[in-house]
Amino acid sequence: QVQLVESGGGLVQAGGSLRLSCAASGRAFRSYAMGWFRQAPGKEREFVTAINWSGSTTKAADSVKGRFTISRDNAKNTVYLQMNILKPEDTAVYYCAATRRDYGLETAIVYEYWGQGTQVTVSS
Repeated sequence: QVQLVESGGGLVQAGGSLRLSCAASGRAFRSYAMGWFRQAPGKEREFVTAINWSGSTTKAADSVKGRFTISRDNAKNTVYLQMNILKPEDTAVYYCAATRRDYGLETAIVYEYWGQGTQVTVSS
């Protein structure tokens, strides 16, 4: 069992930055690939970015490439999402998730564990 807790969300103006953290507890964090997803009101949950267990490979949605960066610190059991040049359309609840798979990381169904989410609101 893995427990995930996100933090770092909040209200920011367009063009600003936020850094989300996802702290994991439970079984070996370094065994899991990690992903970030988001869900805006009235929309389906969508993939944002993911990182493999070692941090050597990342994937990102086209909408966030060049603005968002995922990283992980296995010694701290934490994955981060650095979000720069934020836009109002980035407003959503952001979720981190964990999976023992190393493929299909863009799809929510492969993830076994999910956090409770943290709200990010970008004002124009």
